[in-house]
Amino acid sequence: MSAINFDKFNATPLENDPYNFLIVPAFIKPDAVTEIDRDYPRINKAGSFPLEELEYGPAFEKFISELEGPMVREAFEEKFGMSLDGRPTMVTARGHCQAKDGKIHNDSESKLITVLIYMNTEWSQEGGRLRVLRSDSSLDNFAAEVPPEAGTLLAFRRDDHSFHGHETCVGERRVIQLNWVRDEGVVRREKRRHRFSAWVKSVFPAA
Repeated sequence: MSAINFDKFNATPLENDPYNFLIVPAFIKPDAVTEIDRDYPRINKAGSFPLEELEYGPAFEKFISELEGPMVREAFEEKFGMSLDGRPTMVTARGHCQAKDGKIHNDSESKLITVLIYMNTEWSQEGGRLRVLRSDSSLDNFAAEVPPEAGTLLAFRRDDHSFHGHETCVGERRVIQLNWVRDEGVVRREKRRHRFSAWVKSVFPAA
């Protein structure tokens, strides 16, 4: 049985201001959230980690397999009006947020679509809510704000204006990130970058 609520995803309209994005609460079905949360990798350090560096249980593994599968790819192709055939995927996971995380940024040009799926069973902090920004100059000028609650999806098409960020938060903040990227060379470079970035944050957390 699928962990993904395709009906809800398909029924959610694509927003176009300030760039192509959509937010889907309960993208993961409630029963599946419980199982995936149980099997989520234990990450106590800041940074994004490629999955091959992590240990996790079978429900999480099954969900990732579905997330990288053809039904999800076809759903995103239809939603964003673009072909992803032959485009490789890259998946990373986060488990912990530090004070300096969340600064305004845009994803690299090598990424085509970014998908963020939150896995926090509760969220009480004011910070840590990702904002779809209208510019790169202010976190207060935003089109939408996403609480990182379990099962919620935010996806956007990367372009020159796809800025995003969040207010400061510290502590556990679980998020799965899926990207469709241009080619396999991007996957190799990004994995090296994530490993180095995670190492720097673990060694110099206040840097």
